[in-house]
Amino acid sequence: MKWIFTLGIFLWATASSAQDYPSRDIRSVCNFSAGSGADIVVRWYSDRLSRLAGKPVVVENVVGAQGGLASAQVARAKPDGYTIMITPASSTIAAARHIFKQLPFDPDKDFAPVATLATLGFVIAVDAARPIHSVAELIADLKKKPNDGFYGTGTNTGIIAAELLKERSGLKTVHVPYKVTTSALTDLLLGQTDFIVYDASWATTQQQRLRILAITSARRSGTLPAVPTLQESGMGEFDITPWWGVVVPAGTPKPIVDRLAGWFNEITGSAEARQFLERYALDPMPGTPESMAALLKAEIVNWGRWAKLARIEPQ
Repeated sequence: MKWIFTLGIFLWATASSAQDYPSRDIRSVCNFSAGSGADIVVRWYSDRLSRLAGKPVVVENVVGAQGGLASAQVARAKPDGYTIMITPASSTIAAARHIFKQLPFDPDKDFAPVATLATLGFVIAVDAARPIHSVAELIADLKKKPNDGFYGTGTNTGIIAAELLKERSGLKTVHVPYKVTTSALTDLLLGQTDFIVYDASWATTQQQRLRILAITSARRSGTLPAVPTLQESGMGEFDITPWWGVVVPAGTPKPIVDRLAGWFNEITGSAEARQFLERYALDPMPGTPESMAALLKAEIVNWGRWAKLARIEPQ
């Protein structure tokens, strides 16, 4: 009888905490630097969440390891609903184990999925001042350079896409990693790198300085209808379509997870969200904790296959 009483107390406490949630500020961890495409999305959703929750949602940028440092912080946080991560989960969680030999978190066990938000494409881009207007022209230019030149990115998705592009076109182009998106842009414009691979959300804000050559998803973006896919650019079957979702630390009470899921789906389903997502080359993809958990499980397998195709050796 004692265990029944103890269980009853636990369930009552959990229900009570969920009913009062949130009673203070929520910490929203962003995997990437301020001003990046990821930061734009995280801050927009965090602001809308604060309106529904009635409490401030404070964004904290934790940069490094292609988003892994932020993921590790969230994995270790107290599972009480006051630390959330709005993240391109297909990259920061699903792809991570195929990029690094050792991770400071377990993609399968350390997070509780809340809701999917949107899909997006990554793009191949060059300095707009250079006379390169297609992927074919970029490849021809790279093959004239020692070691086939350099490319820059700061994300797992960027690495996978670029390495798969290299494998399909016979290039040896060297990867230059970046923690801050603006540094990657600066080096590209200075001629230190030959192309960059970043999310379309950010790239669309830099179109005066960047020329976007192709998008990594299987179909063209409604925001960038004139930009061909890599498949259309002669790279064979090519569909790397990252997606955004929300996670909290594993063990967060289910009523709190469900409350957060309801709020995020309300945001994503709004007309305001559709306009925002379209502006930054994203397509809405609402979902439940259960549907996101299933997608994450499948994507861990998918990203492993892509890493193998791209001949990526975990570092």
